Amino acid sequence: MYPDGGIARFRVYGHVAPVMPADPFESFDLAHVFAGGRVVFTSDQHFGVGSNLILPGRGKDMGDGWETKRSRQKDHKDWAILQLAAEGFLEYVEIDTAHFKGNFPESCEIHALSSKAELDWKNTTDDLSWTLVLPRTKLGPHRQHYFQLENIEGRSYSHIRVTIHPDGGIKRVRVFGLRANPPERGVVANGDPLTSRSELPPSSIPPSTSMTSPSKATYLPVLPLTPEAFAPFGQVIQAYSDHTAAPKGIRITPANAGTASKFHKLSLLHSSYPVDAGATAGLSVYRCQPAKLEADGTVALTTLERHPFTNQAFIPMGVGAGEGLGEPGDRYLVVVAHNGADDKPDLQTVRAFSATSAQGIMYNQALWHQPMTVLNKPIDFTCVETQIGDGTIRDCEIVSVTDGGSTLFLRL
Repeated sequence: MYPDGGIARFRVYGHVAPVMPADPFESFDLAHVFAGGRVVFTSDQHFGVGSNLILPGRGKDMGDGWETKRSRQKDHKDWAILQLAAEGFLEYVEIDTAHFKGNFPESCEIHALSSKAELDWKNTTDDLSWTLVLPRTKLGPHRQHYFQLENIEGRSYSHIRVTIHPDGGIKRVRVFGLRANPPERGVVANGDPLTSRSELPPSSIPPSTSMTSPSKATYLPVLPLTPEAFAPFGQVIQAYSDHTAAPKGIRITPANAGTASKFHKLSLLHSSYPVDAGATAGLSVYRCQPAKLEADGTVALTTLERHPFTNQAFIPMGVGAGEGLGEPGDRYLVVVAHNGADDKPDLQTVRAFSATSAQGIMYNQALWHQPMTVLNKPIDFTCVETQIGDGTIRDCEIVSVTDGGSTLFLRL
């Protein structure tokens, strides 16, 4: 600048030099700005621009997120379209509403598209072959949400469209998956060069609902437990240090002369046993030993059970007697599935979550779930349920999920 004076803005346009994992078969955030992701269209960016969605970190306030203006129009929705850094097989997404406490969207849904051409803003919503990969799902305030994506088996995508209902703010969107066409030269497994992804042994395939090996081993991601993602299966029982981060509708009051906060009725007890069954509600304790991991660090899903006439809660109390109280790092698995048309678990609906020792869970009545599975250390759980208590099938029904010769592995 000669000789002096003022410049309001200086902008340099282009595309970033992508930063991707050295391992071409490693799962990573395909939408991240450092990887080369871009936000190409938004319906509105009244308070915050769409390009903030793919920035690193969780930001410092609402100003560095994407927020749309309020609408009084019925059935209003806003959307942002992200072009991924590379065509990829999608696994799960993270929707972060950090700092958006009263103005987070009520819900969101996600569609995906494979397109080699640049998108035209005029046909970004209805005129292209978008695939629904996350049905409309409720969101909560000021936290990270993790959702496994659906209907993605064997398909790769280049773009996603995040639709929020009716409006509001999102801090970040992360889209985890694997490159559909990774670099192939120089990749080695078991000492031998690989020429294609199909040559990878099952144990080296990252978590995915879309990748099945010739040995019929399917790998599913284990996502952090959040109340919104678990809502179709039951309730998450936990407290919130920031009361504004609690799910909408929870009543919170001071208790114990102001030294405590009470989160009211996070879940209700119910059962539908016949009147003459003699079922009663009570508390039991399960001492659970750590699960045996496979050689590749996964957990095999072999059985599922359900309780046809009652819902059932598990509240962690810490590690086993003589080993002290539970620590924040103590974790356990919560694996669930809906019932299928054959009155057996529908394995296409299996979802796996990782819960902390500060989170309890309530399974819905007759929900298929894996027996309690803990990691690292023994954990004691208080179980709240209504049962006859004589070991009959009325209390608990157990089925094997490996009868067809295939196995589901949970990637921690």
